[in-house]
Formats: sequence, C-alpha cells, structure tokens
Amino acid sequence: MFRSITTARCAGAVAVLAFASLAAGQALAADNTAAAAPASADAESANAVDAIVVTSYGKSLQAAAALKRSAAYGLDAVNAEDIGKFPTRNAAEALQLVTGVTIDRQRGAGLYVSVRGLGPQFQYTELNGRSIAVNDLIENGGAKGRQFRFEVLPAEMISQIEVVKTPTADMDEGALGGNINIKTFKPFDLGNKAAFSLRETYNDVREKADPSGSGLISWTNADKTLGLLASGLYDERHTRTDRLYMVGWNLDRFTSVLGKGLYTPTRTRPTIETEHRKLYSGALSGQWKPRSDLQTDVDVLVTRLDAGYDEFGLDIYPDDTTFATPQFVAGSQKVVGDSVVGGTINNVRWMASRETSLNRHDLYVLGLKQTWTPGAWRFNVEYGYSRARSYHPAGQATTRDRMAFFAPLTYDFSRGYTAIPQLTTTVDYSNPANFVGQAFDYTWKDSRDTDETLRLDGARVFSGWFTKIAFGAEQHNMNRAYLRRDWTLNDILNVPMTTLGSSFYQPLPYSGFLSLLSGNSPRTWLTPTSDAYYQKLYTAAVAAQPWSPADLRNSFIVDQKIRSAYLRGDFKFDVGGLPVSGNLGVRYADTKQLASGTLISGSTPVPVSYPKTYSNWLPSLNVKVDLRDDLIARFAASRVVNRPNVTDSAPRITVSRDSPTASGGNPDLNPFLADQYDASLEWYPSPTTALTGAVFVKKMDNYITAQNTTIQVPGRGDVLLSSNVNGGDAEVRGVEAAYNQSLSFLPGLFSGLGVQASVTLVDSKANYFAGNRQIKDDLVGLSKTSYNLVGYYEKGPISARLGWFWRSRYLQSIGSTTTAQSYIDAYGSLDGSLSYQITPRYAVTLEGSNLSDELRYTYGKTKDQPMEIYHWGRTVSLTLRGKF
Repeated sequence: MFRSITTARCAGAVAVLAFASLAAGQALAADNTAAAAPASADAESANAVDAIVVTSYGKSLQAAAALKRSAAYGLDAVNAEDIGKFPTRNAAEALQLVTGVTIDRQRGAGLYVSVRGLGPQFQYTELNGRSIAVNDLIENGGAKGRQFRFEVLPAEMISQIEVVKTPTADMDEGALGGNINIKTFKPFDLGNKAAFSLRETYNDVREKADPSGSGLISWTNADKTLGLLASGLYDERHTRTDRLYMVGWNLDRFTSVLGKGLYTPTRTRPTIETEHRKLYSGALSGQWKPRSDLQTDVDVLVTRLDAGYDEFGLDIYPDDTTFATPQFVAGSQKVVGDSVVGGTINNVRWMASRETSLNRHDLYVLGLKQTWTPGAWRFNVEYGYSRARSYHPAGQATTRDRMAFFAPLTYDFSRGYTAIPQLTTTVDYSNPANFVGQAFDYTWKDSRDTDETLRLDGARVFSGWFTKIAFGAEQHNMNRAYLRRDWTLNDILNVPMTTLGSSFYQPLPYSGFLSLLSGNSPRTWLTPTSDAYYQKLYTAAVAAQPWSPADLRNSFIVDQKIRSAYLRGDFKFDVGGLPVSGNLGVRYADTKQLASGTLISGSTPVPVSYPKTYSNWLPSLNVKVDLRDDLIARFAASRVVNRPNVTDSAPRITVSRDSPTASGGNPDLNPFLADQYDASLEWYPSPTTALTGAVFVKKMDNYITAQNTTIQVPGRGDVLLSSNVNGGDAEVRGVEAAYNQSLSFLPGLFSGLGVQASVTLVDSKANYFAGNRQIKDDLVGLSKTSYNLVGYYEKGPISARLGWFWRSRYLQSIGSTTTAQSYIDAYGSLDGSLSYQITPRYAVTLEGSNLSDELRYTYGKTKDQPMEIYHWGRTVSLTLRGKF
C-alpha cells in the first residue's frame, strides 16, 4: 500500500507542471497561426536540423520537434542538451523520452530498448547510419542474440538518437519495432570547441562513490574544409542489487500427495549481486571537404567495458532430485487456485553459492563515407565495419563455488508477490558444520560478432511534382561465433566444509538484504570464498582437457550474407490546395545463412552445417499532407522483415546446470515478416510547442513460437528441450500521443517552466504455443500502457528537470509445457536533475535516478505465484562541466 501511494505521489508531483501548461492552452491557441514556423518535407532540411548544437533541455526538445516536423517519414528523436551533455548518462534511459519507447533495466541501468510494444530483438540499431555489431551476455546463462546493449555506448559522445517508425526503401531492413540511429558529434557541426566533464556517482544500496570523466575537442580550419574531433571517457561504477527470485512454478511435481493440475515452486534464491564496472571509450571523427560538391567522413569508435561480477546466493531446491528426493508433507499444503502457495517439504537441498567473473565487452567501429554532389545528382559510397567481442580476459572465466545441506523447507507465498515469503528450515545456514562441498563449475565463454557493410547510393532531384529518384545497393555480412566450455568438478562433493577448512567459506560480507521489506526469509548466510575452490580444483591437468561433447554442442557459428537493393521515388504536389509530399519505394533483400555447430550421435560429436536462403520484397509508402502551416497529417504503409536471433538459428543445445531443462536452436527458422500501417497528426502551434498523435497496426507472419521435447542427456537423464519453430501469428495495434511545450508566456519566474508528456496504448492479438500450452493475446516484452511525464524549469543560471517514466506489466517469459509463464509487474522510475550555470563556461549538475526507490516485482501465471523482488536503490551523481 505504501509503495502504491509513493508511486501515485511521484506521478502527481510531475503532473503539476502539465496542468499549468494545459490551463494556458486556450490563450496560446489564439495566436498559433502567427507563431507557426513553415514546415518542409525535404529530407535535406532534416539533415540541416541535425547540425544544430543546442544549449538547454528545452532547446533540445525544439530541435527534436523540428527534425520530426521536417522529416519525410515518421520519426521521433532525442537530442543532446549541449556538447557532452545528453539528457541522461545512459543512452537507453534517454530513449525513454521518445514516444512509444520502453526500456529493460539491468541492475537499475537501462540496457535494452523496446518500441511500440515489440521487444529488443525487434529493433535495428545503427551508429551514424551504419549497422553495428552486438556485444552479448556472458555473465551467466547463454547468449541472447542480436539485442543491442546500449551500455557500451557512452551518452557523452552522442549528439542525437533517432527512432524511425515508418521506414523508407533506402533504409536497412531488419526492424519490426523501430530503426534506431545513434549519431555522434562531428567537427563541422561544432567548429572549434572543447568540453569536459567530471562526475562522482553514489548508489545508496552499494554505498560507494565512483568517479567518471570525459573530454571532447573539435577543430576546423578557417575555411571549414577540414575538421577533426577527438573524445574520450572513463566511467567507473559499483553496483549492488538485492534479489529474491524463483526460477518458476512447475506443474505436477508432487502428484502422489497433491494430485494433478497444481503448480509448486521450484528453485528459489535470495541473492546479492555486486558489480564493479569500468568503461573506457575513445572516438575520432574527421571530415574533409576540398570543394563544395565533395566530402569525406571518417568515424572511429573504440569502447571497452570491464564488469567484475560477484554474486552471493542461497539456492533452495524444493523439487530437485539430483542428490536426494524431496517429500511433500501431506496436509501441510496451502492451495490458492491452481498454485500450492504454502507447505512443508522434507529433504530439500539448501545450497550456498558464490559466482564470480570478469566480463569484458570490446567494441570497435569504423565508418567511411564519400559523398559527391554534382549538380542535381548525389552519390554516396559508404563502408562500415564493426567488431564486438564479449569474453573473459587473461584466462579467466565464470566460477561457481557451492556448498550445501539437506533439510526441511517450510514455505508460504500467500502474503502476495510484493512481500517477502516465508522460507524457513530447522538447520542453521550460518554454521559451517552443517555444510558439505558441492560441484565447482568453471565456465569459459567467448562471443565474437562482426558486421561489415558496403553501400552505394545515388539520387537525382527534379523540379516538377516528381522531386527525386533514389537508388542503391548494399552488401551486408554478419557473423556470430560463440564458443563455450564448461568444467564441472566434483572432487569435494559431500566433503564436510569443516574438513576443507576456513579458507573455503566466510560470513556474507553484506548486510541489510531487502531491508525495505519485512518477512521470514534468509537475510544472511554462510557463503563460499571466491578463490579457494579454484586454486584447489582447477589444475593445469584439468585446463588441458580436450573439448567435451557438451562444449562442442554449446558452441556455434552463424554467418549471414545479405544483398539488397532499393528504388525510391519522392513526390510533391497539391491536392485541393493542400501540399502533399512523400515517397514510394521498394527494397529487395536476399539472405544467405550458414549455421554451423556440433551435434552428438550417440557419444560421437558430428560437425554439422545448415544452409538457408530466403528473399523478401519490401515495399514502403510515406505520405505527408500540410493541412495548415502548423498542422501535418501523415500516412505510411510498409512490409518489413526481422531476422531471428542468431542463438535461435544456431544448431546448438545448452543444458541448464541447475534444472532438468535445455534450450536449443533451429537453423530452419524463417524470419518474422509484418505488414505495418501508420497514420498520424502533428500540430505545431509555436516553435516551442508540439502536440502529436499516431495510430499504428503491425500484422506479423511466421511468428516464432516454442516447442518442447524430452531428450536424453548423458549423466542427466530426461531433460526438457525448448527450441523455436515458426507457426504462430500476431497482431499489434496501438495509439500514441505526445505533447511538449515551453511555458515562456507565463509571468515572471514561472516563464521558465516547461512540460513534456507522452502516452502509448498497445493491444495485441496473438496465438502461439509454449510447448503444448497455448499463449493468446500476449507478446514477450509488450506493455499495454506506458507513459512519460516530465516537468522542467530553465531560468537564468538554473535549470531543473523531474520525470516519471512508467510502463504496465509485460510478459517476461512464455514458460514451457510444465512451467508457468512469468510477468514483470508495472514499474515506474522517478528521475531528475538540477543544474547551475556558474559562469558561461562552467556548470554543475546534480542528477538522480529511481529517486522514489522503487522495487521491481515478477510473478507467474497469476499474482498468486510470486517470482521475484528486485531492488537496486537510488543513484545520484554530481557533475562539473566546462566548455571552451
């Protein structure tokens, strides 16, 4: 109840500014025509807006609105407030400001982006208009695929991010949600300037302050024919997240006592996750324009993210039969609906674990562009190469140290999914005498992703109603090589910890686990140390062991070669006195894929390769009508394609270490295809005000769904394998609206107020399967409602901003035949900043995220199946900025 009240107050505090602006709306509308700025449908006008260097949040909104207004297609954008000053320190979190965009957070920071209800795998991300390689998950678990991790791109180096929602034929295919183009600063835009920032950041859960610094210098010669820009950044961060999570609710686990048709909890884990992150980044940009019709652009970006991970958990296995057979005590069950939310189970494994790893994410990006504009013609030759590698450096890997005891479990989840459950036993989990050794895991992973493009474009402009013809061709090569090795060492299995000695265990080094919530669950426990297992068990002889069949089965290579070509025509004419402009085009893409891996025949590894070829014709239409000088209507239709995640297309099988489940790929998967339609209306009553709305429909074919089969794995017995197949169908319908306004017409100090707001409502029609369980009208990652409400103030040397970002619940996982699906509950974040301009050159800024200290909750098929409580706390930072 308290949390709900807090959430309402956060939204209400921000809404005050919105109500103030609406009250003045009628007065503003009276002179809207005189204040309106002329609109242009010319794409070159949009490019001109790109070059604007703004100096405040309000002006960044104006620049984004001007870009949206002048574009020949549907887009939204977020701009840097100043050189080296993006609205947030995280690019994904800045995209929350864009209508229809929601984000996924990891340990409190924005990581993945969804657009119009479609998850991260449905977006296509570019850097300076070129496709970019993707860093992958290696911390724990398996590879994710092609979900771009925004954490590897420093926000200080970004000048603008565009989210294109209605593509044109000349844009790279690959997005069902949005084409996201991240633009960095260029010397011709900035001229002779320099900037720096120094930051200190503090998180109230980890209780540690961290430094950060960045710098940028731009130079052009006197006649602006040559420009160079260099920038660099170092950012350090310590994080701590407290989680109490359950892997899932399983069906029919104790049928001899409970009967059939009931769900019981599986592996449950209170855990403290800590991370020490160091981000290093450098960028170079050069521009050369020896004459007015010739320009060369060169961009280089190098980024390294080192994330040292250290996790302390206490795993409780109520239904795991690997080492013992748990027994449900008859008569102890508490049943709500089809869920056994309480009871006592004997002979349960309680396992204290310590997981450590140093995860390195390297990203190298090179971009070359040559532009020639002879008269009415324009030609571009563009080359892009990027390489992303995620791995464990210097011979390191993910280590999992474990020790356990067997004892009764009494559990009770009936307090609800937002409360700490009862998880109690009769054994002291802080006494080393009660523990015995368990398996030691050593897992090495290396994910290498390369992306290479060569693109040729041509265009000619005309003076009649047919204003431009554009054409081009592209060769796009993508390759993902994923290598994984697992060592499971049982040398100390069931050896008493007191025999191994005190160097193998220690008290939990942190306190206050989920201290915001009351409840009778473990808050502190004995934990393994980080290096004693490794030093004793991972010997040179172990390291020299050959690749096992399981290692080969986990590793894969997926290579894609895509040849595409397009033709686009632009038009502009009057209909009934109304200016109409737009573009019509078609893109053809031919994809050749070779998925390679290893399958096991009996006990013999067999290398396999699966070729697959498919082609797609992708027409597109964008129409723009200037109903008035300040009112624009748009309509768009297109056929789009989204290729499956590479992990889903790979011939691989990855078996879970802690449950009898596995995931596998399917090299014969077809891509997602969709017909999408968009209609919008945009009103710009003044240069500082915009009110826009859109309705959209996406009809998807070949929707990918999960298939479950039981397989035999040597040493593990029956394992439920989940793999993907085509066969479902889905449709997304939605409406979005956005409003931003500077309230400069208000008197006195109030004239510095401004407001920005947006809302997106999405509904889905879907029919697909998780094993033999049908999923209807629900898509992974789709929130049916999301909204943002931002109030800002800029007057004299003071500027402030407070924003509330909220999304409704969404499907996290579809589950399987025997495991219930899971949902992440509605979640909001209150973020803000306060800046003071000390002098024209120097400013100091105080920023905060999750200021209301929200927690994130996950539940299963219903809210009677609690699954996760996730707390990362508030983060505040103090930044000194300078520019010259």
